[in-house]
Amino acid sequence: MLGLGTYQIEAYDECVETVGQALRMGYRHIDTAEGYDNEDAVGDAVADSDVDRDDVFLATKVSPDNLDYDHVLTSAADSFERLGVDFVDLLYVHWPTGEYETTDTLEAFAELREEGLIGEIGVSNFTVDLLEEAVEVSEEPIFANQVEMHPLLPQTELQQFCAQDDVDVELVAYSPIARGDVSDVDELQAVAEKHDATPQQVSLAWLREKEVTAIPKATSEDHLRENWLSLDVELDDEDVEKIDSIEERRRIVDPDKAPWNQ
Repeated sequence: MLGLGTYQIEAYDECVETVGQALRMGYRHIDTAEGYDNEDAVGDAVADSDVDRDDVFLATKVSPDNLDYDHVLTSAADSFERLGVDFVDLLYVHWPTGEYETTDTLEAFAELREEGLIGEIGVSNFTVDLLEEAVEVSEEPIFANQVEMHPLLPQTELQQFCAQDDVDVELVAYSPIARGDVSDVDELQAVAEKHDATPQQVSLAWLREKEVTAIPKATSEDHLRENWLSLDVELDDEDVEKIDSIEERRRIVDPDKAPWNQ
């Protein structure tokens, strides 16, 4: 339940090295996107790795400008070519903006899944209302909703909705350490001290307790390892309650066109 996010790792050599280091360290979930301009580097790193491709959970995303039916199909084909694969484990609607139209877009995603080109359908940055509509309309199950999530933005309403038996959508957390802002939160500092860990590791452990897959971005070996070692941090109920009690709310990714701003 810990992956690697590659947002803003645009330099080819840096991206290849980062993904390669992550795979050697034990990461098996790699997240990229058409809009990140690094699918070629991610694909080359996966291909060059000693880790078998079947053991890597590879996810990418279709950009908002490519979300009508025909554009989804051509965009996915272009992503496969850049990644050097003929299949991805998870394909996301990156944002429900631009050309996104629930039925038209999701019909194309369903076709890709029915043809065996993608393992799972995902959406990203969907509110509860948009996710509910997508679940109702999609011919194939919605597997995941990737959203910003961390102790300063716990996404409680989305958690409750996704946990319903007739919904059963996983949450995947980007910016899971709020781009470092969690280090300044008193509650996280206290829990971190108790476990001889860092606030960033505690934030990742908290997400794991919520059964959320976190995909922190990291480039240095030290940060990759720090995030990976969060898997050794075991929070108890008291820790989780303390983190849940944080009152501050802060959204890091907040573009004007985001659905929650409409």
